[in-house]
Formats: sequence, structure tokens, C-alpha cells
Amino acid sequence: MIQRFVDAVLAVTKESVKTVTYESLNNIARLINGVSAILLTILPAKANVLEGLQGWELRPTFRGPRLPRWMENGVSSFNKFIHELPMDSDTSSMDYSSAEEDGDGMYPPTPSSQCSRMSRASTFSRNRGHSTGWTIFLFSWILFPLRFLLGIPIRFCRLFYIRRSTASPRGSHQYSPLHSVKRIHSSRDHVINRTTDRRRGVIEDLHLAIEVFIEVIFDFFHKAAHFLLSPSEVLKAICRWFLSWTSGNEDIHGGVSDTSIPAAKLGEDDPAPTETKTTLHNSLNTDARTCQDVITELGYPYEAIHVITSDGYVLLLERIPRRDSRKAVYLQHGILDSSMGWVSNGVVGSPAFAAYDQGYDVFLGNLRGLVSREHIEKEISSQKYWRYSINEHGTEDIPAMIEKIHQVKSAELKISQPDLEEETNDDQHYKLCAISHSLGGAAMLMYVITSRIEEKSHRLSRLILMSPAGFHHDSSLVFTAFEYMFLPLAPILACFVPAFYIPTRFFRMLLNKLARDFHNYPAVGGLVQTLMSYVVGGDSSNWVGVIGLPHYNMNDMPGVSFYVAHHLAQMKRAKKFRMYDYGSASANMDAYGFPEPLDLGENYGFIDIPVDLVAGKKDNVIRPSMVRKHYKLMKEACVEVSYTEFEYAHLDFTFSHHEELLAYVMSRLLLVEPAQKQLRNQKSLRLKRKGQT
Repeated sequence: MIQRFVDAVLAVTKESVKTVTYESLNNIARLINGVSAILLTILPAKANVLEGLQGWELRPTFRGPRLPRWMENGVSSFNKFIHELPMDSDTSSMDYSSAEEDGDGMYPPTPSSQCSRMSRASTFSRNRGHSTGWTIFLFSWILFPLRFLLGIPIRFCRLFYIRRSTASPRGSHQYSPLHSVKRIHSSRDHVINRTTDRRRGVIEDLHLAIEVFIEVIFDFFHKAAHFLLSPSEVLKAICRWFLSWTSGNEDIHGGVSDTSIPAAKLGEDDPAPTETKTTLHNSLNTDARTCQDVITELGYPYEAIHVITSDGYVLLLERIPRRDSRKAVYLQHGILDSSMGWVSNGVVGSPAFAAYDQGYDVFLGNLRGLVSREHIEKEISSQKYWRYSINEHGTEDIPAMIEKIHQVKSAELKISQPDLEEETNDDQHYKLCAISHSLGGAAMLMYVITSRIEEKSHRLSRLILMSPAGFHHDSSLVFTAFEYMFLPLAPILACFVPAFYIPTRFFRMLLNKLARDFHNYPAVGGLVQTLMSYVVGGDSSNWVGVIGLPHYNMNDMPGVSFYVAHHLAQMKRAKKFRMYDYGSASANMDAYGFPEPLDLGENYGFIDIPVDLVAGKKDNVIRPSMVRKHYKLMKEACVEVSYTEFEYAHLDFTFSHHEELLAYVMSRLLLVEPAQKQLRNQKSLRLKRKGQT
């Protein structure tokens, strides 16, 4: 009777505490959302910034925030969260493989994929466990008295829990032949569901952490009360604890285990509840999908090609393969971006999928500059890795990837079409076009010009450059102020700041989760969107949406080298599109053979392929006047060039769905005639007829 009364009091108290804490945190979130709404109404020009962005309210109110997905109908659902958590944890380590990998195993998975990261982390944990095992063993015996005293209540709780769990029905553990089939269907469903972002935000994590903490505390008091009211159980527990002490020491040798929560869930072949162990260590619930995950989830083939530059950087060239196609397209991202930008809008709105559906063999390039620092020198220092400018993007990264594309395409076409004649430098068996955005456009122009100066083949048939970098003297006041402050301090900053990125996993995880909060709380998201727009000169791109892309995750993210930023500031100061200035005539002589860096704008005459320039009328990062500067110089150099403007901001070219842009890009690609099949026997027949005449 007393035991039931204590159980009822603890249950009522626990639910009351959970309700008070939940409502308090919810009211704080409402307050933040309301204050953001007030600030957003005061800020000028917010309508232009938020115009056209779905989900943003131009007139935010003080309404309460949306309920988290793991809380329905305003009622705490901790048990529902525990039921779903094992599947969330499993999907985070799910292996996504392409059709080619399943077929012949020729192409290894990308090292950036989730499965590779998990395997590397597990290997590191095993190696570290061997070195620390003896240390933990010695400290366990030194601290034996303290551990004995503190372990008594823990052992009581554990034995009491085991005693209760053994009383559960055994029928729930029976095996059913439908078990494996259901698991396969469940996995497939989760692969499809991965296309939507199911990560939790910071506010939702706080709700969850508080609820878990309350559950643990009250569970401890609940079991302690049972022990006090049942002295016989205490004596039995002490005896069992002494008997199991030897087996407990073996657990110490294996390392520190993760704190686990017993989770009750419904059996897949039996409605009776079964018990599973769920660790909080794997429940961070961040979105770490890669470009490979997005492509394969949507049903497209995928291939990862690893490219090593001449200076040792390991680049990831991703591909949506059409191996027998004689037309290919190479897409190159811009600053603080990756290949994810070309597939982020799904099947309908992404340039990569549109090109593949038009019959192109699609290659997605990734420039150097990831936090993971992929290099043949495994222990490369941060200072050494980030020591590169735009020069290296245009003279190392892009040449290496285009040469790899040429090797792959030539080998595949020889296999699929063995009657092809021998290839020459001026006549390749396929046509390769390039689509570039922002910094990728500047690097692509640098590659074409330097290749022609060195009398090398660039292997390209057409360039489509969307808001290309290079000229920046007509820019916003923010960029001008940055230039005047950055250039004088550059020699000092170079010693301490190798690059601009988020250095720690915790803060990268925080950014990943805040992106979800910005969508859950529209006033906060609108305020952040407006402030970020002010920072970049009023550009109305969906900056908050870009932050939420999976390539900004806790494991990795693209960064900006200090020397890339310095190179951009140099070009803005000089009002020229030129290569990096090393600061002295002697250093420039060693690099270029001239005391001044090469002016690329004055060498546009080396461009021997058609170029299509695209500018955004709302682009305040690279304004249309700067794109027209490229157009003017190309026209003067007699380059076959076109110029088009759209009502876009800077990031709309890659991260927004615009049918007219995709239609324009595809129409420019179709202007390039596919390489015609030339067979050896046809060539010999023509030579024979020519000899007869």
C-alpha cells in the first residue's frame, strides 16, 4: 500500500516537473521569436531580402513556435522518442552504394561518405582503446574503495531493473520468417525518408535533454524508494553484487561504455513490447548527407573518382555516369560551396540532374579546401594545407580533374566502341562543356587562358559562367571596408589565421542544428536572413537555407583559404582580373617570369571556345556591371561570347529552383554538336577512294 502511494506521488511529481520545465522553455522560445519579430519590423529593406523565399513571413507575429516533431498535441512523448531513436541511429550509419558499386565493385565509395567516416572513427576508437586499457585497469584498483561505495546504489538499481525485465513475456523473442523481410522494407522506407531533413534543432535538443534528465532522476528515486521499503531486496542485491564483482572487472578492461537507456518498442512479428538498448552517444541527429547520398536516394547512378593534384591534394570528382555518351558536362562550384549545390534542388530543379536527363555524362568537381584536409601527406599541418590562392584552383585543381575526365572517357569509349580511330589533341571522341559559378568561373577562365599560353589542350568545347568572379571594384560598402582593413593587416593575419572556417566539431554541429531552428521559428530565421543580407551588401539570396545544406555538418565543411581571400582583395584593389601577387618583384619573377602578376583580362584573346556569361540583376556579391566587364573585354578580344541577365541574387543560380535558368543552360549546351563517330574502316575507305581518283 505504501509502495503504491510512493509510486503515485513520484509519478505526479515527475509529470508536473516535466510540464513546468517544458512550458518554461517554450515561453523562452516564444520570447526570442517575439523579440526577433519586433527587430525584423524595425529593420529597413526587409521586404526585398525576404521576397520570394518560401516559408518566411514578411509580417511575423508573436505566435508560439511550432511543436517539435517528437512532441505531438502538446503532450510530452518521451517513450515515442525512445521508440523511434534506434531507427534514427541506424540510418545515420546506413551504407548508400551506387548501382555500379553493387555490380562490379570497380569504383570505391567516396571517403566523405557517412559509412567511410564511421569506419575511420571505429578504427581510431579501437586503436586508442588498446593504449589506454592498462591505465584504466590500474586506476580501477587504486580507486576501488571509492568505487565500491559509489557503486552500491548503482548496483541496486541495475539488479532491480534486471529482476523486473526477466519477468517480461518470452514470446516476444520468437523468430518469425517475416522478420527479415519487414526489416528490408523498413530500411528502404528510411532510405526514401532521408531525402527530407529530419534533424532536430537546438531548442528541440534542449527539450529532449531536459526530459531525459528528469526521467533519470525520478527513476533513481523511484528505485531507491522501493529498496528502502523492501529490505530483503537490499540483502539479495548485495549478495548478487559480490558474486558478480569478477565479471564487472572485465567490463572495465573493455573501456568506458556509453550511457544507455532501456527502450521499449513493439516487436516486428509480435505485438508484445520488447526491450532494446539505445545509446545517447549516437543520437545527435544532425544532417550529414553527402552528394552521393542525395544522388543515389533519387535513383540516379553514382561514381566517386579520386584525383590527386601535382602538389599532393586529394580531390573528389563525383559523377552521374553515362559511360557510352559522347557528350559530357563538368560542373564547378564556387566559394564556400561543394558539389552538393548542383543537386540540392532535387530532380526537377538541379542542373546536374537536368543535364543527365538530357543525355550528358555529368561530372561534379570539388575544389580543395575542406576542413578534413584531404592530402597525400596524412599529417599535413593546417598552415601548409591552406597555403594556396585562386592560382592553385585554376592551375592545379581544374587541370587535374579535367585530365582525369579525359582519361576515364577515352578508356570507356574505347571499350564500348572499339572501332573508334586513334585520338589526336585536336580531335577527341567526346565533347566536354563546363558550367561554373562564382569563384569556379574565375578559376575556369584562368585554366583556359594558362593552358593556351602553355600551348596545352584544355579539352573544353564551351563555357557557361554564372556570375563569375574576377572583377570586384564595383561592390558594396561592406566589401570595400573589408578590403581597406584586410590588405594592411594581411601580413600579420597570415601568421595566425590560415583559413576561415568553423574549427571544432561542436560548433559545426551547432550551426547544423541552428539551421533547423531558423526554419522552426520564422521570425528568428527572417532576422538572421536580413542581417546576413546586410553583411553581403543587400544580396537577397536564401542565406539561411544555404546554411542548412548537409555539407555544413559536424564532420566536415568547405572553408576559405586566407590566401584566396587575400587574392580577391588584391583584385578588388587593382581593379583587374589577375593572378596572385606574391608581394615583391623577385617573388613574382620566380612564379611568372615577370615582375607583375599575369593580367588575365588582357589575355582573353587566348580563349578559343564560345563563352556564355550569366548575371543576376539582384546579385550584390558580384554585380552585373562586373560580369559585363568580362563581356566587354572578351568582345574586344574577338571571343565568341554572349551575355544574359536574370532577376536572380548570387546564390539563386545554384540553390534555387528556376525553370528559365535551367532551360537557358540546357539550350546553350545543345549548341555544341556531339562528337561524330569516326571508324577506322570508314577512314581507310575514304583514303582508298581518294587514291583512285
